[in-house]
Amino acid sequence: MKIRAIVTGATGMVGEGVLHEALNHPDVEQVLSISRKPSGITHPKLREILHENFQDLTAIQDQVTGYNACFFCLGVSSVGMKQPEYRRLTYDLTLHFAQTLLPRNPGLTFCYVSGAGTDSTGHGRSMWARVKGQTENELLQMGFAQAYMFRPGFMKATPGLKHVLPYYKYFDWMYPALRRFLPQYVSTLAELGLAMIQVVQKGYSKRVLEVPDIVALAKV
Repeated sequence: MKIRAIVTGATGMVGEGVLHEALNHPDVEQVLSISRKPSGITHPKLREILHENFQDLTAIQDQVTGYNACFFCLGVSSVGMKQPEYRRLTYDLTLHFAQTLLPRNPGLTFCYVSGAGTDSTGHGRSMWARVKGQTENELLQMGFAQAYMFRPGFMKATPGLKHVLPYYKYFDWMYPALRRFLPQYVSTLAELGLAMIQVVQKGYSKRVLEVPDIVALAKV
């Protein structure tokens, strides 16, 4: 199965890492990156749309047809943010994007990056976890051909990429020990990208994927 994928968040660490795996995978034949700023990446498979307002996709909605995968990696930190604003930039934005894609791509697999600790009940103490959980629940019920929620924990960055979070350089050296002693919380960014490609091609028994699921799928 050849994949034609839409990727969001390519100017962030996670999105850039997933885009890197997609561009280098032989079964991915076309990638459309949608972001607010140029990714700085050129590749024969890649087409890029720059769009500022993800809450209004009217101007680009006719350009997002003919795809069978979406790797949604766009996200913001909740640090210092009140719930209404975080919800607008997480729940509202993601669902609007998904609702735009759904009728135009009936066979699409939607892959959403939330995070370890996401709260599916929507009633936990952590604001970000509740909002992410509510977003996951809505996506799973939306009617995509397939929808998978990815909950990565600590990820080892892919060497050579531009958008690695600055503080990662202080923790990267710990990766071998973390992987050995806390494998349920640790993966590589490359494994996340590969796992997304695998679920598009072969599906998976779970719709919500924790770190061990991500690592297992990347090895298939």
